[in-house]
Amino acid sequence: MLRLKTDPMKRHQVTIIDIAKELNLSKSTVSRALTGHPSVNAVTRQAVLELAEKLDYQRNMLAISLITKKTNTIGIIVPEFYSSFFPNVIMGAQEVAGKAGYNTVICQCNESYETEVANTKVMLANQVDGILVSITKETRNFDHLKIFHRKGIPIVFFNRVCDEMDVPKVIVDDYDGAYRAVNYLLEKGRKRIAHLAGPSSLKISEKRLSGYKAALKRNNIELDEDLIISYDLSMDKVKIYVNHLLNLERPPDAIFAVNDPTAIEAIQVIKKRGLRVPEDIAVVGFSNDYASGLIEPSLTTVSQPVKEIGQTAAQLLIEQISRDVSDWKTIIRVLKTELIIRKSS
Repeated sequence: MLRLKTDPMKRHQVTIIDIAKELNLSKSTVSRALTGHPSVNAVTRQAVLELAEKLDYQRNMLAISLITKKTNTIGIIVPEFYSSFFPNVIMGAQEVAGKAGYNTVICQCNESYETEVANTKVMLANQVDGILVSITKETRNFDHLKIFHRKGIPIVFFNRVCDEMDVPKVIVDDYDGAYRAVNYLLEKGRKRIAHLAGPSSLKISEKRLSGYKAALKRNNIELDEDLIISYDLSMDKVKIYVNHLLNLERPPDAIFAVNDPTAIEAIQVIKKRGLRVPEDIAVVGFSNDYASGLIEPSLTTVSQPVKEIGQTAAQLLIEQISRDVSDWKTIIRVLKTELIIRKSS
């Protein structure tokens, strides 16, 4: 068996040459066996793979990338891990990427624009072949993302997207989801429906607000601006805004929240005030976060096809990577939502 010289301060890195010498094969044969080339017979390939595993051989990805001009790695940048939404999107994306032979580098930004910029630099330093991005609530300048386009690195946005860049995007029908949620509350007899909206910098906030307004108009309910509060998605502010709504001379009889974490926090505040959900005030969220089915009462919400979002975004990215820059496609995939009715309404 191959005996590798060891240095107490430095472990020997097993190379293709080491394996070739041990098995009395050419370097090219070992290389082809490790990459699954069809020209290598099954017996030889198996011998190479078994020895490589035994010696803990690690492929030199840097050398391979210099030859192929690819790292077989894609980057994923998300704004937060507070809810289960983005982790589940990532799982969907990794499923597709893994089957296609791609590794993933994942960064989350804690809703910080500066961190997002820093994370894009990490992706560039890792020479990713493409990148999936959902922007933070603070992101209003996109120069750090446009760099990828200029360098010929494909980029696909999902959920929170950038309209300034003509690249593929994967979104859900936020307008329709919000419309159906509010329309449902109106059908249940609610007349004063408040909306805890997200920041106007995010398109999803604008579309959900538009759906809310459209449902009121369709049912001949006069819009009351006092019932609309846009905020920066900071959970510590939800308590302040919900208490403000409950202290109005004519408080709301329902709340439609921009997302599930906001809706869940609203339910907690309402219950602490001694009010009943849904008898005194109904609550509806958006996303179908994992916790929405566990809270008491369970949360009525607009469900998004979370895993499909990740799968679709990854598939679009891989398709772009395989094309020449001049043949990149600007595609917008709009996925459907579903209203999940639970006890909070």
